Amino acid sequence: MLKSLFNWKVLLNLVVAIGVFVGLVWLTFRWLEYHTNHGQEIPVPNIVNKSVQEAIKILDDSGLDYEVDSFKYDPKYRPFQVLQVYPAPGSRVKDGRAIQLKVNPRTWARVEVPDVINKYSGLAFQRLEQVGLKVGDTIYEPSIQKDAVLRILFKGTAVKPKTKLPRFSVVDVVIGSGPMRNISIPNVVGLTVKEARAVIARSMFEVGLVEHEDGSKDESDIIYYQDPAAGDVRDQGMQMDLWVSKRTPAELRAKIEELNSIYRMKVDTALPPIQYQEMPVRDEPIYDVPPPPTTPKKDNPKPSTDVQKTEAQKPAAKTTYSSGNDMTKQKTGSNTNAANTGSANKPAATTQKTTEKPKAKKVVVE
Repeated sequence: MLKSLFNWKVLLNLVVAIGVFVGLVWLTFRWLEYHTNHGQEIPVPNIVNKSVQEAIKILDDSGLDYEVDSFKYDPKYRPFQVLQVYPAPGSRVKDGRAIQLKVNPRTWARVEVPDVINKYSGLAFQRLEQVGLKVGDTIYEPSIQKDAVLRILFKGTAVKPKTKLPRFSVVDVVIGSGPMRNISIPNVVGLTVKEARAVIARSMFEVGLVEHEDGSKDESDIIYYQDPAAGDVRDQGMQMDLWVSKRTPAELRAKIEELNSIYRMKVDTALPPIQYQEMPVRDEPIYDVPPPPTTPKKDNPKPSTDVQKTEAQKPAAKTTYSSGNDMTKQKTGSNTNAANTGSANKPAATTQKTTEKPKAKKVVVE
């Protein structure tokens, strides 16, 4: 077997096979060098801050491809100005390499209007600010949906949800202020159902029950009865029930009288009107409040200071033995002094009635 391996024919075939394999590998690499322009590199030109039209022209002249991408809008730069380049300027790339250009757009990117119709106004304002829209004027309009968003206006025109607007655009919001009160009910008897719907909508009411006499749903049927009646006043958004037929109201007089007996209240005018009389106003009795009971005061006897003073003012009787004239003079003076003292102290003596007057001592002269 070893002799067969070293046969010259086998060795020749092996050499031929190796030569073919090496030739194929060499040809492959040569083809790759030719196809990929191996060793041929082009420097990336500096096109930053140039307009996108100028940048594209320079890249075409250099044999380079390009891809334009809209960058975040920056008002500090001109519209369509090249802000970034990848690969960076000065880098060497192969011929035909695509260069990515970041260009400043003409304005802010467009955003979609969120679906906030019939939503609460506070929540709607938050959603609008989140997507990048600013709320301008707030317009209130009568509606049964109080504090709900009815419409969104952009430059005076209503826009639908998911409409794209430039970022930071100013929009006006129409909000319901509540239903209007005491609106007159329109008269739709004699109109078709289609015409009545338009009249009811203009009067800010809604269509309620629509009862067809024949059970059909033909919008061309004529209305011969309505509830509430024409001329009544209701709040905005109330429903109006309609009875329709292909016949005219004059032909349905009996049906109308039957409906009147059900939906219209009859007032009996034969009875005398009720008279109301005011009751006389009676004054409430005034009761005298009895005075509080008085406690008797206890008389506390006090020492008679006036009597003491009177006694002190009286001169003491002298028991001297003298002649009759002197004794007479003394009696006279004593009586005069006593009279003067008594007249001077009379009021004090009357106030103290309970105290007894001390008796004067008799003086005997022998």
